[in-house]
Amino acid sequence: MQIVNDNGCSWINDLDPRSNTKTLKKNEECEWLIIGAGFTGLSAARKLGQLNPTQKIILIDAQLAGEGASSRNSGYLVDTTLNDGFTSNKDLENYKKKTDIYNLGIKAVKKFIKEYQVDCDWNDCGKFFASSKKEDKKILKNFSYILSRLGFDHYLLENKELSKILGTSFYNIALFTNGGVLLHPGKLVRAMVNSLPNNIQLLENSELIKWSKINDTISCDFKNGNIKAKKIIFATNGFLKSLGIKSNYNFPITLTASMTRPLSDQEFKSIGEPKEWGVLPVRPMGATIRMTKDRRILIRNTAEVYEPYHMSQSVLNKRKVKQKIGIKKRFPQLPEDIIQSSWSGVVCRSRNSSQIFEKIDKNIFVAGCYNGSGIGVGTLFGEQIALMASNEITEEIKIIEKRQKPNLLPPQPFLNFGIKTRLFYERLRASSDI
Repeated sequence: MQIVNDNGCSWINDLDPRSNTKTLKKNEECEWLIIGAGFTGLSAARKLGQLNPTQKIILIDAQLAGEGASSRNSGYLVDTTLNDGFTSNKDLENYKKKTDIYNLGIKAVKKFIKEYQVDCDWNDCGKFFASSKKEDKKILKNFSYILSRLGFDHYLLENKELSKILGTSFYNIALFTNGGVLLHPGKLVRAMVNSLPNNIQLLENSELIKWSKINDTISCDFKNGNIKAKKIIFATNGFLKSLGIKSNYNFPITLTASMTRPLSDQEFKSIGEPKEWGVLPVRPMGATIRMTKDRRILIRNTAEVYEPYHMSQSVLNKRKVKQKIGIKKRFPQLPEDIIQSSWSGVVCRSRNSSQIFEKIDKNIFVAGCYNGSGIGVGTLFGEQIALMASNEITEEIKIIEKRQKPNLLPPQPFLNFGIKTRLFYERLRASSDI
């Protein structure tokens, strides 16, 4: 796999470019090697650096640290999710286990922000699960019943109330949950890069070609060198499968998103000058929409099985057209040329929306497969997989281990056929909300 750095993501473009980045240029040996420098890898490296201040620890990524999926998501730190397969009454116990993990993830991010005094536009304003279809009220009422049983603060809203809050009359029904957080993912992950301990050697733009275990040593081949490590943590999320890690339990999905320029005073006034908000879809393939604190609108309304992982500009432009249509559906008074940037990113899914967190050999560990909830869970899993690899057992690990494990996937070509068929079906069901 080859991953390309690009300048298409607004979250990344908001940041100052980093200087003095280093790539692998010679063979190395170390006690610890972490593959992947997103939320998980950075958190694992930070924890390992604290636990082992005298040991050599290498953190390596195929592109610039933090500029993959970690910077390219929609910036939701979630306490609850609707489209994850655990929201029927019979699965209440498993859903509770998952929300316990979400809660730990929020606490992990909060702790990091407080300790390092991070400004990432944190806003604990909650979120909306919203739909233009009145018949989706039934789905939300069932979800409301489940949230009530678990003690989550929430309430239902209909069109007139929603229009005042969101600045659009597009949605007819929504369920608001109070515990979610909106933030700037680029600022958060950049702070994690900047706060790495001094004993962490960060290498970037260094693509892992193949890896193997020889006796008790992990050998990893890169384009410009080899790294041998005593212990390794894989934290590549959407690229786990391509590296042969738990490949029968996870698969990648490519998402695309667009963000507008900041709205002018007149444009902002025309939509009612709403406060910052975030909308998640009721149906799996509906659109994720955000109004940011600086008056930009973000939309994510595509998901697909796509190879290669780097999407060409011509293909991305076609996805941008869908996002332009989605914005115009909701805000017809805004101009046609309002989109400022568009980008793609890769997430990792499992068959039953469960995460991967485990020791797969005595010196090989993996954390990933966040099913679109990687900010909090990725931060939590990174810290805890580092502790597990250091032979520590925490209360957090005990809670993580209680979760339902990922289900075995069908073999190819049935897997890709099944994923594409399901995405097509969900896209049809949610067509009015894309």
